[in-house]
Amino acid sequence: MGQKRGDGRGGTKRPPLLLLSDIVNRASEAVLFLMIMVMIAVTTLQVVCRLFFEALIWSEELTTFLLVASSLLGAAVGFKRGSHIAVTFAVNRLPEKAKTAASVFVQLVGLVFFAVVAYYGAVLMKSEAMQTTPAMGISMTWIYLMYPVIGAVILLHLLAGFGDTVGRR
Repeated sequence: MGQKRGDGRGGTKRPPLLLLSDIVNRASEAVLFLMIMVMIAVTTLQVVCRLFFEALIWSEELTTFLLVASSLLGAAVGFKRGSHIAVTFAVNRLPEKAKTAASVFVQLVGLVFFAVVAYYGAVLMKSEAMQTTPAMGISMTWIYLMYPVIGAVILLHLLAGFGDTVGRR
């Protein structure tokens, strides 16, 4: 027989893709928290240095890169939690089969979109590998790495959610 679905508690088993998605999401949440704490610390340090010492030349650049990365990672966590923005007033009025079809369609569009983000993020990473950031002097490869990595995380969450949506119906 097939695997039982459940929340991982009480002896029920979750599909491996959903378990992997859960593990990756827990790591994403921890990294997201750390990035936000670093942004707060660096910004506070920059304010103190500007008031009492000399301004830091790298703080603004680091904070900007962390802001972009945390926005993308926050989107990944949102996809996992199902808390991303959605217009549901029309879908809620549909019959159950049409709701399922709409959900599958939205997830397929998301899969295509984030596959493009991951792919072209990798292309960008390769094409800009010889450039460095102006203030910190690190390779742009490390900066652009966020696009394929976070794109892949979102793809994992969408695939796990897609499997869970189709499996429940």
